[in-house]
Amino acid sequence: MTPSSNVIQSFSLFGESTHLPDVLHCETIADRSVLHDWELAPHRHARLHQVLLIQTGGGVVTLDGQSFKLTAQSLVNVPPGHVHSFRFKKETQGWVTTFADELMDELLTRVGHVNQDLSRASVLKADKFISQNISQIWHEFSAQEKARALILRGLSAVLLGWVARQLANLEPTALALPDSHFVQRFKELIEVHFTDHWQVNDYAKSLAISPTHLSRLTRAATGNSALRMIEARIMREARRNLAYTNLNISTIAYALGYSDPAYFSRVFTRDAGLSPKRFRAQI
Repeated sequence: MTPSSNVIQSFSLFGESTHLPDVLHCETIADRSVLHDWELAPHRHARLHQVLLIQTGGGVVTLDGQSFKLTAQSLVNVPPGHVHSFRFKKETQGWVTTFADELMDELLTRVGHVNQDLSRASVLKADKFISQNISQIWHEFSAQEKARALILRGLSAVLLGWVARQLANLEPTALALPDSHFVQRFKELIEVHFTDHWQVNDYAKSLAISPTHLSRLTRAATGNSALRMIEARIMREARRNLAYTNLNISTIAYALGYSDPAYFSRVFTRDAGLSPKRFRAQI
């Protein structure tokens, strides 16, 4: 996967173009790597959080320009927006587990500052419990047995909790310097005010920085402007309500701060590529 220019690619596995098709996605490292001679060029995922486990073999991962050696039992945490690339040894075995932002929102509600810990791109060492957990995720994902979705949600929560616990014990690194602090605070403010339809100026004022500087920081950290991050959070909540509740579309629009349901439908259609009604029908 060698790009023809220095532009960082943004890729979608699932969830970015076809929203909410499954609880999560799990595949072997070889599934994708063998197609690209075991090397994946720098790229990022706007809406996906990935946890990768090396079972045997190894290689090198680059996270936001910093390279790390991968060996057996290396665990890689890649939050949304972080630029990453891989160069694996041939025949490396392991798994890549991918979580869409909708599931992350669902699992990380009222659990303290876990989301802040998970926002650090890092290479960790997996213990036997994490290895067993990811192996179980792979088994449940590949099978079509009763209560599959429920079990996958539970296993996902356990995996993310263990990863967050390890990340919390790391020494602060260059991945958590003052600029990223502003982005983290911005994300926290979005969670509080996205239904109030705060504008970029409102968030920047609360952070005591200029709107231009805020967007510069968010682009560096996530590849998206501040405005796009605000819009994406509103649309993510809209998709969750359409998928997981029986609320009518007008009620969802009002709950998200829209005074005109027709305008909400136009905004949703522009973002998702299909109307709220069609989106719900597909789910």
